Amino acid sequence: MLPERVFRPIDYVKISVFGAALSFLWPSLHTLIIPLRLLELAPEAQKNTYLGILTFCGSMIAILIQPLAGAISDRVSFRLGRRRPFILVGTLLALLFLPGIGLSGTFLFLFLGYCLLQVACNIAQGPFQAFIPDLAPPTRRGVASGVKNLTEVVVGVAFLRVVAYFMDVYTGDGGEMWLWLAVGFPWIVLLGAMVTTMLTVKEQPLSSDSQPFSVKTMLGAYKIDVKGNPGFVWFLVSRLLILMALGTLQTFALYFLRDVLHVPNPAGAVGDLLIAVGIFLLISVYPAGQLSDRLGRKPIILLSGLVGAVGILVLLFAPTYTGVLVCGGLLGISAGAFLSANWALATDIVPSGEEARYLGLTNLATAGAGGLARLIGPLIDFLNAKQSGLGYSTMLVACIFYFILGSAAVIMVKERAREDS
Repeated sequence: MLPERVFRPIDYVKISVFGAALSFLWPSLHTLIIPLRLLELAPEAQKNTYLGILTFCGSMIAILIQPLAGAISDRVSFRLGRRRPFILVGTLLALLFLPGIGLSGTFLFLFLGYCLLQVACNIAQGPFQAFIPDLAPPTRRGVASGVKNLTEVVVGVAFLRVVAYFMDVYTGDGGEMWLWLAVGFPWIVLLGAMVTTMLTVKEQPLSSDSQPFSVKTMLGAYKIDVKGNPGFVWFLVSRLLILMALGTLQTFALYFLRDVLHVPNPAGAVGDLLIAVGIFLLISVYPAGQLSDRLGRKPIILLSGLVGAVGILVLLFAPTYTGVLVCGGLLGISAGAFLSANWALATDIVPSGEEARYLGLTNLATAGAGGLARLIGPLIDFLNAKQSGLGYSTMLVACIFYFILGSAAVIMVKERAREDS
């Protein structure tokens, strides 16, 4: 662990750059590129179903790969360090598979390319997530989490609207060049983030008392010490539910705006919504990290869930373009507060020596939330067939319950690890 005095402000940014690239890549694919591509490859009446199944499978791959990659990186050390070799290999594979999203002429081809991309990115992401507990001082992990999320939002807000413009032009008979610009932009950002991380992040060597990597390590990659760390299970439940609310909205936003509000340029409208979310997320994410260092993580997470529920209520009772932007602002505040405090809580409670594995296990909630949230797609299509818009209203009510239950679950988490430090 680096002493606190040598961990400079710029170092918080260095350990966050790669996460920012991933936070741009996946929203671009899940919110804009893939939903619009499915309008070409899937039946109109089943588009939510196809989108839900595709992204659910991707989430299950993430749940499988990320903890395993993290567990292996906890036990091995290369000349480049423990984490960076996985970032290098995973990114190179992702750069190979990403063009398949644009090349796909059938749903099967799109499905295959998407799943391979999930494997590659999660090989990199599992080890990457251990940078904060590896390198940031324990008393400043709330700030480190705030900077991490701030960096991710800045990149997302700055770049995602550009992808939305490219996809709007593409779907408006602008030619395939615009699709390749939409796919190529995240490709370039991911490459740049990987190179930056490899050149600027300096890892600590593996300690001599660390456990060696073995087949037993692989088999135990998914094991949670429930008796020794019961708070981690409640942490996963809380994270799962709140991210289910955010993930449901993100996944089906384009179809909601297209079918309920009948906007002529749904990709651009989604871009505006995400900008509203991003602006208010930017305002809240860093202060929330600082407050969580002073007040504790749980009060911030509780408040974030309640603000998120209010945002969904606005959209439920005011399904207008103005209501969408107001909802976006409230969700931005909610997401900013939640992401900073929740990730700081995760770095507090993971066991020493197994940081990457346990942070990889948080993907049971992160990717699990994405997968479970998307399973509502077939229900949306079924209820919409019964009554126009009924499926989307049901989706919003479900999101309100996710926020409330997720906030309540965090009360059960004991912040023991942070108190001991």
